[in-house]
Amino acid sequence: MTADKTETALPRRSARAARASRLAAPPAARPLPPSLAGDRSLPYPAISRELAELRHEIPGVQGCVLGGVDGLLITHNLQNEVDPNDLAALAATTFGLGRQVGMRLDQGDFQQSTVRNQGGYLSVYAVSEQALLAVIGTDTVNVARLHLHAPGVAGRIAALLTPVPTEA
Repeated sequence: MTADKTETALPRRSARAARASRLAAPPAARPLPPSLAGDRSLPYPAISRELAELRHEIPGVQGCVLGGVDGLLITHNLQNEVDPNDLAALAATTFGLGRQVGMRLDQGDFQQSTVRNQGGYLSVYAVSEQALLAVIGTDTVNVARLHLHAPGVAGRIAALLTPVPTEA
C-alpha cells in the first residue's frame, strides 16, 4: 500500500505552535559581569574557611573551587591533583550550559548542576552574578547531603563577595 501524497498535514495546536516559535528565536545574550579573579580586596581567609568547612563537613568531598562565571580561578582548596584553573573553567562551562537551558526553557537563572562520572561527581552552584562554587567529590560522596549544605555555603560566600558600602 502506498501513501496518498494528496493528504494535507494536520494542523498544529496553537499552544504548541506558540511555544515552537518562542523556542525558535534565541534569547538575547546578557553580558558577563566584571571578573573577580585577582581581586585583592576579597576576604580570602573567610572564603577559605567556608570552602574548608564544606570539604570537612561532607565525606567524599575532595575540594572546592571558587571561580568566576568567566572561567577564571578566584581561590580553591583542592586536595588532589586536579588543576584548579581547569576546574574553574569547567565550572564556567557547566554554568554556560545551564544558563542556556534556563533561558531556552524559560526556567529562570542557573542555580546548580551536577555531573556524575564513573569515579565521582562535579557539582557547580551559583554564588552570585560573578562567581560559582565547584565541588569535586568521589563516587561515595553523599550527593543529597552536599545539595543540602552547599547552597548555604554559596550564600555565605556571596555575602562575603558583596562590597560593603563606605560612608562618604
